[in-house]
Amino acid sequence: MKVLVLSWEFPPRIVGGIARHVAELYPELVKLGHEIHLITVECGQASMYEVVEGIHVHRVPVGHSNDFFHWVVNFNQSMGHHGGKLIQEEGPFDLIHAHDWLVGDAAIALKHNFKIPLIATIHATEYGRYNGIHTDTQHYISNKENLLAYDAWRIIVCSDYMRQEVQRALHSPGDKIDVIYNGIRAEKKKHHEDFHALDFRRQFAEDGEKIVYYVGRMTYEKGVTLLLNAAPKVLWEMGGYVKFVIVGGGNTDHLKRQAWDLGIWHKCYFTGFLSDEYLDKFQTVADCAVFPSLYEPFGIVALESFASRVPVVVSNTGGFPEVVQHTKTGIVTWVNNPDSLAWGILEVLKNPGYRQWLVDNAYEDLGQRFSWPKLAEQTDKVYHRVVQERSQVGW
Repeated sequence: MKVLVLSWEFPPRIVGGIARHVAELYPELVKLGHEIHLITVECGQASMYEVVEGIHVHRVPVGHSNDFFHWVVNFNQSMGHHGGKLIQEEGPFDLIHAHDWLVGDAAIALKHNFKIPLIATIHATEYGRYNGIHTDTQHYISNKENLLAYDAWRIIVCSDYMRQEVQRALHSPGDKIDVIYNGIRAEKKKHHEDFHALDFRRQFAEDGEKIVYYVGRMTYEKGVTLLLNAAPKVLWEMGGYVKFVIVGGGNTDHLKRQAWDLGIWHKCYFTGFLSDEYLDKFQTVADCAVFPSLYEPFGIVALESFASRVPVVVSNTGGFPEVVQHTKTGIVTWVNNPDSLAWGILEVLKNPGYRQWLVDNAYEDLGQRFSWPKLAEQTDKVYHRVVQERSQVGW
């Protein structure tokens, strides 16, 4: 079947997890026989049209914008215009698949104008991110999410936790929602056994130090402050032989101040953004990955650590307990609890045999539950269900 996909991010534009999700799911759907046209936003020198692993990628220009929300309005107009032209010239299309509220206006307009059923993947909600709706901006975004969920024929979410959240926050009936996990291409993680690991490692830590790292965005809900609060206890138990490496772009001034105030500045290294290749090398020499999120719909960062064969310690929020099986594929700790987090890190650092057992189990679990070919088959079933239901009803 022919599917029109709308996503505001797609490589080389990578803001969060959506870019990798769409870039890795749709090639598998192409292999299953679907023709995929993906509309996204222009990005630097990237071609305005190209075929990427079988996906027809259309990048649309965006006019001058005064702020983020104005930019979203503008790119939705561009997406809607280009989508309408595509449907008229390349159609008929069987489905529209929209990823998150940012592309909702264009997706809903195309659905109604051309009477094509709409599937929405809700990757997160504003309600979940902020534990409620408190400001005018949050109300605006939440209303957009509600509209997209209401207009969708079916909704796809990445965890059972998110299914419950969408029911609660967006008032969607449970029988309208399908749970399909995120996945990862484990084979893309290069383990770099042919480079001078010891010399490379010395960029981050001294020879006797264990490397504990966080990688991701520096936003409040990611809980990096919790990791820093747990660090003194870990350092005490390990005789000071630990280096905490914080990987990711964004403003880290408040975190650096916190490290200084805690007296652990000399045991922290803020790297800023690292390229994928550099991060792959870094993970080869790391000892423990920590993701102490306060809110996490799924936790694809845990899968990336699984693939890199690094043991993970996570909080028991959101989708993490579904992704990480406690004491089997990783350690799950109490959310917003530095003492629990420190305990989890120490379990990994103090027990090398246990650490290896966790790593082996986690890598095996990738193939069983998180491989994109299997997840594409689940998505394919949703597609066929919607097309069949559409064929039996008038619009």
